[in-house]
Amino acid sequence: MKEYRILILGASYGSLLGIKLALAGHDVDLVCLPQEVELINKEGAIVRLPIRDKDKVIELRSTDCPGSLRALGPSDVDISTYDLIALAMQEPQYGADEIAELLKEIGLSKTPCMSIMNMPPLPYIARIEGLDTSKLDGAYTKPDVWKYFDSNYMTLCSPDPQAFRPPDENINVLQVGLPTNFKAARFESDQHTQILRDLQSDIENIKYDLDGDMIDLPVKLKVHDSIFVPLAKWSMLLSGNYRCVKEEKAVAIKEAVHSDLVRSEEIYNWVGAIATKLGAIESDQVPFIKYASAAESLIRPSSAARALFSGAKNIERVDRLIKLIATQMGEDTHLIDSIIEQVDRRLEINRGS
Repeated sequence: MKEYRILILGASYGSLLGIKLALAGHDVDLVCLPQEVELINKEGAIVRLPIRDKDKVIELRSTDCPGSLRALGPSDVDISTYDLIALAMQEPQYGADEIAELLKEIGLSKTPCMSIMNMPPLPYIARIEGLDTSKLDGAYTKPDVWKYFDSNYMTLCSPDPQAFRPPDENINVLQVGLPTNFKAARFESDQHTQILRDLQSDIENIKYDLDGDMIDLPVKLKVHDSIFVPLAKWSMLLSGNYRCVKEEKAVAIKEAVHSDLVRSEEIYNWVGAIATKLGAIESDQVPFIKYASAAESLIRPSSAARALFSGAKNIERVDRLIKLIATQMGEDTHLIDSIIEQVDRRLEINRGS
């Protein structure tokens, strides 16, 4: 097995991918805030993972992994030492001065970079033929931070596993709610794609001793040849996550989807049709019935909705990105306009405008 060194920007959601890579024997560094650096380096990262067929939740600790996992600040990173970089922060966070400077360094280094954000970086969108990315800037908090990247070195991984930091726990703890798989698109180059395929294989080979039984662990990395596979998440975001944002409160994803299943399916399929017109095929997509079933277990509001009702002045705007893409394609967007307007109103309240 070849051991890789991987840098992950973002210790919250990033610790889920990080601990799976460390369990597979790789060395992982997490870029995070000073208080996170101190706690993770002292006590390790902790990920609680449900094992459904055993009806148990196990606790994975980075200190018990065969590979290493450590935390560091942006100024302590030496890009030249890494084989792969993963972007696991929320899109607005990349506009912070210190992170933007690190992102510039990453882009100029031409180190293969995999985003696990809901919001695809502009260099990834540039891999889709026929789109004018200059007309999509309005969906991004600071679009200029992506200008140093060559799209050949950027791929996208759909962050399908649902996870959150329990509010009453230390910040090195992550609770997985929906233990689905990361779905990554290949890089343009076979050489860089091979890194992903190696990591996929190594994660699949992990065995965990649960009460004397050696079991497979959920949350795997799946690598796909189609660049459209990660875009299947878009339908879920528009029919579920962003519709958690109501006038006065945030509601659970389950409620957002199941309170009006007919409308949810209509939105879901409309977004899917946009992906199809961009080049996706049926096998790239997830059927609505499968998503609706998964949404039954999503009993918390989406991270975007929680952020908005906690006063966030910026969030990831995949909703607005899809509208801009659809408009560029000449599509009528009335089906999603009210969703976008609701998010806009909450942001205006938070910004005091």
